[in-house]
Amino acid sequence: MRFSYAESMCDVTHYAPLAQACEESGWTSFVVPDSVCYPEVSDSKYPYTPDGNREFLEGKPFIEPFALIAWLGAVTKTLRFTTFVVKLPIRHPVLVAKSISSIAALTNNRLGFGIGVSPWPDDFRIMDAEWKGRGARMNEMIEIIRGLNAGGFYEFHGKYYDLESCKISPTPTTPIPILIGGHSEPALKRAARLGDGWMHAGGDPQELRGYLKRLNELRRECGRHNEPFEVHVISLDAYTVDGIKRLEDDGITDVVVGFRDVYTGPDIPLQEKLDALRGYADSVIAKT
Repeated sequence: MRFSYAESMCDVTHYAPLAQACEESGWTSFVVPDSVCYPEVSDSKYPYTPDGNREFLEGKPFIEPFALIAWLGAVTKTLRFTTFVVKLPIRHPVLVAKSISSIAALTNNRLGFGIGVSPWPDDFRIMDAEWKGRGARMNEMIEIIRGLNAGGFYEFHGKYYDLESCKISPTPTTPIPILIGGHSEPALKRAARLGDGWMHAGGDPQELRGYLKRLNELRRECGRHNEPFEVHVISLDAYTVDGIKRLEDDGITDVVVGFRDVYTGPDIPLQEKLDALRGYADSVIAKT
């Protein structure tokens, strides 16, 4: 099992000492979420809160993920950084490929690229991107990003993108894992067919088992069931040694663990966060 620490929407001066403490105490990864902007007027709903309310985001400090990872990569040596998740279809794939290849070069390949489809039409409207066809466009984007990051000249001719032959430099010396987030059937199919892993956003444990069963079915259908595949989950089982064993038995490779409610709760002092992540490392990570 690998362990990812989750902290966001907090005092920005906390990030560097938290990342360094994670590395020192045995955590595998630091997860970095994505939010581009907050619309003043919106009727869209958030799929991961009970009532769909998204007001928890208003006024919260959200650092652009690639900037934050580059900064934290400079003050650590082994800690991985995993985006959780970048809203891919509101961006251009060539610029994304350039961004993640640069991060890989600066951090010695310490990047897991978690991606998803933003649940909010507002993001697409503000970024001048089409809401319609976003899933199919995302599929093409994954192909382009992989193609450009493989090195050498690459071209692509699809329904949504027509890319002339070009290349970027530097490119990763090992492939960047592309992890697909989302609970919908299209997201699970995308993860099974195109992803190097899947990212779970939390929720009912029984639903998680259903997602895992469906992922395994889809991966078999695609002929990919014997390939390496990361499964990142949020689960209350992750807070005990026995719970970690249960998750391992279910095929989970990575758990995402946090110690405060970033959605509705207030920020807490840095020392409390350091104590929590070190205490978890001693009571759980060291014993698994």
